[in-house]
Amino acid sequence: MTADMYREYILQHYRSPRNYGRLENPDIVHEDDNPLCGDQVHIEVALDDQDRVADIRFQGKGCAISQASTSILTDKVKGKTLEEIKALTKDDVFQWLRIPISPMRVKCAVLGLMVLQAGIHHYEARRGR
Repeated sequence: MTADMYREYILQHYRSPRNYGRLENPDIVHEDDNPLCGDQVHIEVALDDQDRVADIRFQGKGCAISQASTSILTDKVKGKTLEEIKALTKDDVFQWLRIPISPMRVKCAVLGLMVLQAGIHHYEARRGR
């Protein structure tokens, strides 16, 4: 794929985000924002009996990078364990996006991952882990 094709891939996820909306009975709910640019992400996760992501939804507003990267993230983590998700890094997100991310856009690109990982942390704390 060319750089233009990757940009179009990001715009497709921004215009028609995957897994957008809310879940009826989520196990994990967390939201946060990037106060520097105003991006917001709200994530809800339903887990199966082995703590794997059975379903995930998000809502948000903000720039194309923050919303597209969160949309891509929701596709990538379905079926993953909480441990696998906690091991993800910003480099994983950059690899999924496949375009150069300027230092000023790093927080935009990783906001969804940070929200998801914080939600997992709160979920595990409530369960005494």
